Amino acid sequence: MQPKIKNNKIFITGGAGYVGAVLTPYLLDKGYEVTVLDLMIYGENVLQKNSNLKIIKGDIRDIEILKKELPSHNTLIHLACISNDPSFELNPELGKSINLDAFSPLVNISKKSGINRFIYASSSSVYGIKDEPNVNEKMSLEPLTDYSKFKADCETILLKNKSNDFIPIVIRPATVCGYSPRQRLDVVVNILTNLAYHKKEISVFGGEQLRPNIHILDMVRAYDYLINAKEELVSGQIFNAGYENQTVNHLATLVKKVIGEDVRIKYLKTDDNRSYHISSQKIKDVLGFETKKSIEDAIKDLKNAFDSKKLDNTLTNEKYFNIKRMNNLNLK
Repeated sequence: MQPKIKNNKIFITGGAGYVGAVLTPYLLDKGYEVTVLDLMIYGENVLQKNSNLKIIKGDIRDIEILKKELPSHNTLIHLACISNDPSFELNPELGKSINLDAFSPLVNISKKSGINRFIYASSSSVYGIKDEPNVNEKMSLEPLTDYSKFKADCETILLKNKSNDFIPIVIRPATVCGYSPRQRLDVVVNILTNLAYHKKEISVFGGEQLRPNIHILDMVRAYDYLINAKEELVSGQIFNAGYENQTVNHLATLVKKVIGEDVRIKYLKTDDNRSYHISSQKIKDVLGFETKKSIEDAIKDLKNAFDSKKLDNTLTNEKYFNIKRMNNLNLK
């Protein structure tokens, strides 16, 4: 996909985060001009310098920054948030402030600044627990936590703002996995791979629960599709994005296959047998988007990062674990 001239200036909130740190260089390689707004709480050297990249260390709640920097951009990709339930629950007021309260001002300023396409990173967790085998975008939302509830609330806020010159798009990703310059090791595939590689033992609680995942490079490709898709295909639309829904048992087996047969899998009982699963048929049917990378590929990429010492002290370094980092920050 070649970028269209009218969409060549992109503003990314959270552009130095786990997904952003892969998305930003990907878009730069495609010829886009990119501006990143990020608090940089996980390190300031995540993004390489580039003549087409502007990095702003700042907060999405800072209205003056938004008013100053958003004009001249065509597309906004909103990734910034207090990510995942434990980090959110550590400071619910902060979580609400960033994940919900800051959203309406961001949308309003985006519209006034001439942003034409607003892509919002929601979450597949908005569905809650569903018995149906294929959870699609038409199904009811039953979020189980405030983190997920606020994601759903923001979807509603955004989609109400649809107009002829403002294209709102919602994407509900599965859990992203694989290597990033801003690595996370607190999501299931990455957790299992880290422990298998460094401790040669992983614990599986239950095991039959389904978990939807997506390789980080496929996640980045999905954003590229949304940037370039014809307006009539995406305006006001919601898309799931995931690879296969696989059991935790299967994920553990894949990790053992890649890391080594000497890895021990310890099975433990759990009272939490909730399964999450989504269908990504719509994004395939409407936009032609299909994943190209498997979860095994994500595990291999992490193994290569460990082998090449790209990641250090991965069992203890707080920068890889959102809740540890958030706990040691005095962010308000």
